Amino acid sequence: AAPFHLRAGGGGARRGGGAPAPPAGAGGEPVLGTDDLVLLGFVAEGLSVEAMARRLAVSKRTVRRRTRAICDRLGVRGIVPAVVWAVRRGLL
Repeated sequence: AAPFHLRAGGGGARRGGGAPAPPAGAGGEPVLGTDDLVLLGFVAEGLSVEAMARRLAVSKRTVRRRTRAICDRLGVRGIVPAVVWAVRRGLL
C-alpha cells in the first residue's frame, strides 16, 4: 500500500502522489479523499489524535489540521458529525 501523505499548506491529503480530491462532487455533495476517510475511520475506531499521528507518521498538529479541514469541507461542527456523515453515505 502507498504511504499516507499529508502535504503542508492546505494542499490536502493524497495517496501515492495523486491529486487531492475536489471540494464537491457532480451533485454538489462534498468529496472526501481516501486519506480523509482513513482519518474518519480512525476516529470511528476511537483512536486518539496521538495514536492517529503515530500510525500515520505525522504530527498531532497535522492530524488536527486535517480533521478540521474535513469538518470545514462537510460543513459540520465536529469530527463526530463528520463520521456520521460518512457512515450514512456508506463510506465507512
